[in-house]
Amino acid sequence: MKKKVVIAGGTGCLGKSIIQSFSPHEVEIVVLTRKTLPATDRVRFVAWDAKTAGDWVHELEGSTAVINLVGKSVNCRYTDINKKEIIQSRIDSTLVLGQAIASRKKAPEVWINAGSAAIFGDGGNVFKDETSATGDGFPAEVCKQWESAFFSCTTPNTRKVLLRMGLVFQKGQGLLQPFIYLVKSGFGKSIGSGQQYITWIHEHDFIRLIHWSIEKKEAEGIYNAASPEPVKNEDFLADLRTVLRIPVALPLPTWLIKIGGKVVGTEPELLLKGRRVISKRLKENGFEFTFVTLKPALQNLINVNQTPL
Repeated sequence: MKKKVVIAGGTGCLGKSIIQSFSPHEVEIVVLTRKTLPATDRVRFVAWDAKTAGDWVHELEGSTAVINLVGKSVNCRYTDINKKEIIQSRIDSTLVLGQAIASRKKAPEVWINAGSAAIFGDGGNVFKDETSATGDGFPAEVCKQWESAFFSCTTPNTRKVLLRMGLVFQKGQGLLQPFIYLVKSGFGKSIGSGQQYITWIHEHDFIRLIHWSIEKKEAEGIYNAASPEPVKNEDFLADLRTVLRIPVALPLPTWLIKIGGKVVGTEPELLLKGRRVISKRLKENGFEFTFVTLKPALQNLINVNQTPL
C-alpha cells in the first residue's frame, strides 16, 4: 500500500525538490495549491485557499506526512501591506492545517512545518542553536508568530516537527542563483561589511532532513535546518568565486545595497544582516550532514564548466 504525503505550497523550488525525492511507485503526492494544475505521473494537485477548510481536508485522512511550506516571499519591501501578507500567509495556513489534522479520524503520522533561522534576528558572531534566545526585528517577529501558531495547534495523534531553515542552496534554481549572477557580474567580493553570517544548508541535506523527520518516530519539536558551519558573507563569496573560477570582484558597499533595494523592491536587511545558526538537536539525535562545509557543497551544486557572463 502506497504512503501518502501532502505538501502545502509544493509548487515552489523546495516543493519540487521534495516531490522528486519520493518514488512515485511507493508514495502518492498531493500538493495543496491555489493554482489549477493538471495531475502528473508524480503528483496530484488539489485546490485550497490556504486559510479556510474545504474539500481538501479529506486528503489528509490517513496520510503519512503533511509538509507545510506556505508563506509569502520575504523578498519584498516591508510595507505595511506586505508585512501583513507575510505574517497572515504563514499563520492562516498553519492554523487551518492544524484544525484539519485535528479533525481527521485517522490523523497524519507527522506534520512538518517550515520555519526560519531568521527568528534569531541579526545575531552577529554568536552561535545560535535551538536553546538560544530569539532575536528582534520584523523577520524575527514573523517567525515567533509563525511558531506560536504551529504550537498552538493540538494534534495528539500527529507528531509535530518545525524546521528553522537557513538558506537552502539548490542546483540550478532557488536562492543560490542571485549570488552566482552577482559574482559573474563582477560584484562578489563582499556585501556590506562582509562580516554578517550566512546560515545555509545543501538541498541534499535538507531533503534528507525531511525524510528523517518522517521516518524517525522520535523526531519532534524544533530543529535548526542548518549546516554545522555557517560562514561569513565575504568567505561565502570567496568560495563561490573560487568554484566559478572568477579571481577578482568588486565589493558592494552598504549604501549601494540600500539604493539597489529601493530600485528592485526588496529589503536591504535581507543581505546586510545575518546570523550564525547551528543545530544542537540534530547532532544529539544522530542526524549526520553530507555537506558540512561550504566549498564542497558549492562544487557539488555548480557546473564549474559554465561560462561567466
